[in-house]
Amino acid sequence: MEKPKNDLLLRAIKKEPIERTPIWLMRQAGRYMPEYRKLREKAGKFKNFYKNVELAVEASILPYKFLGVDATIIFSDILTPLEPMGFNFDFKQGEGPVFEKPIEKPEDINRLKPLDVNEVSYVGEIIKGVNESLNRAIPTIGFCGAPFTLAAYMIEGRTSRDFKKAKTFMYNYPEEFKTLLDKLADSLVDYLYFQIESGADAVQIFDSWAGYLSPDDYKEFALPPIKKVIKKLKEKTNTPIIHFTKGVAGFLDYMITSGADVYSVDWMIDIKKVKEKVFPKSAVQGNLDPIVLYAEKEVIKRKAIEILEKWGKDSGHIFNLGHGLMPDMDKEKVKYLVKIVQEGSRR
Repeated sequence: MEKPKNDLLLRAIKKEPIERTPIWLMRQAGRYMPEYRKLREKAGKFKNFYKNVELAVEASILPYKFLGVDATIIFSDILTPLEPMGFNFDFKQGEGPVFEKPIEKPEDINRLKPLDVNEVSYVGEIIKGVNESLNRAIPTIGFCGAPFTLAAYMIEGRTSRDFKKAKTFMYNYPEEFKTLLDKLADSLVDYLYFQIESGADAVQIFDSWAGYLSPDDYKEFALPPIKKVIKKLKEKTNTPIIHFTKGVAGFLDYMITSGADVYSVDWMIDIKKVKEKVFPKSAVQGNLDPIVLYAEKEVIKRKAIEILEKWGKDSGHIFNLGHGLMPDMDKEKVKYLVKIVQEGSRR
């Protein structure tokens, strides 16, 4: 596959010379864009949206068209592989995903089947469609949810403020919980490799809910299956792997042993500290607080430049938010952030 015309992201990951810092944003295709809302309306149900190749490709490329970002992440959902694995869910208005039959007892784990990637073939078609539509203008990022985050959803049955059910299950049945994580890890290796084979230039593992764990529990439960995914994937490919964990401040020292090429961190940790610990072995992604984008433009500029200055002129930094864009954000301010980073980081 030909390399992308703008390969800043890939060069930054390898710590090769770059003329400026690359930027893309988590949830960059989202409801804050009127163009996205039109596509969402056309699709009807959210599931129809990410399973419809044409609409998902269109959603994926909106941020390049309207913001000028340096990478596109495919429009999909972290729960996508769970349906063919035997765990059905639906998206309810105002609630997010709700599972039909969550895991309640250890034997329920037996309902989990290995992933057959043919059942998520549309994800591969979306990647191909994005590469074709953008004529390889920028890199395409594939992704998955981390084993712990997926397991938390499967037990809790929905999004939660504290993941009480999931953590109680983990404490009461630690070995069975580890078996669940291990099974998920095996399927996620296949899922990410399928995305890479379809044309993804990099993949990101989202551990959105591991921040609810203590450092000891993170080390015992969440980290080993991620290490397994990364190790097994690296045996098959040299495609870069980005590891994102929200709430990382308490266990950064553990997270940075996962073997990823890039560590993506939230805003609750100083990027300078992260750089001191991982650079130049690994690259770093992050870490503006998304709420800054509600502030005035001069504040956005100051906060973005602060992060760039903390990193310095070395390659190896990908500018991103510490988490995703929100539905009620102002598209013009998001666009302004991209412009400030691209102009303010010139070497």
